[in-house]
Amino acid sequence: MNTVLSRANSLFAFSLSVMAALTFGCFITTAFKERTVPVDIHVTRVMLKNVEDFTGPRERSDLGFITFDVNANLQPIFDWNVKQLFLYLSAEYSTKSNALNQVVLWDKIILRGDNPRLSLKEMKSKYFFFDDGNGLKGNPNITLTLSWNVVPNAGILPLVTGSGHISVPFPETYEMTKSY
Repeated sequence: MNTVLSRANSLFAFSLSVMAALTFGCFITTAFKERTVPVDIHVTRVMLKNVEDFTGPRERSDLGFITFDVNANLQPIFDWNVKQLFLYLSAEYSTKSNALNQVVLWDKIILRGDNPRLSLKEMKSKYFFFDDGNGLKGNPNITLTLSWNVVPNAGILPLVTGSGHISVPFPETYEMTKSY
């Protein structure tokens, strides 16, 4: 009646129950923690070009270039349940054709044990800042925001926006130079 297999099954089921309870305890102790920290973003250079858009016949689109500085201390976010942070800088703006445009310009992964103090100077966009038309030219309100996903050991993946953003006007004219 109490064979080796039934005893092993009982031990395995009990072990899984204990592990599930410990994992839930790990999650609940950090589930309601505030993950927002102050972020300081400065834009040092904005440039705009009008380039060929190869998605349509003889169309041209705006291509923006931004050089920026970012300062943030992400140490308060890290606790024993945080495995890594996925940071990304996004630009939000509106045009005549779209009420909300969002473009990711830069990203970085910070692992637990890495330096959590972010001090970046003269950073350029990692990804192209294309608009699907001419919505960047003369746009007075391009808002840059640093956000992050907290990757925990156990629990949900919260998406957090830093408390600090900057609005940048784009130029009224296009640059004609070949380099950035």
